[in-house]
Amino acid sequence: MDNYYPRLKDLREDHDLSQQQVADYLNMKQPQYSRYERGYRDIPTDVLIKLAKLYQTSTDYILGLTNIPDAKPHKK
Repeated sequence: MDNYYPRLKDLREDHDLSQQQVADYLNMKQPQYSRYERGYRDIPTDVLIKLAKLYQTSTDYILGLTNIPDAKPHKK
């Protein structure tokens, strides 16, 4: 499940945001956010949910459990 670290960076860059902008949105310092992107720290659930809302995607996508980026639930 550690493949989500690069996905965070890709999502941020796809939305033309800097690490500082994302850190500001999350009410944290940029170095702390950078540690999530580089895989030095696990992402707390509350931060994961905020990132999913920011990028309008699912937490499953961020975590690499699915490759479908939209946040809409899919029928089985």
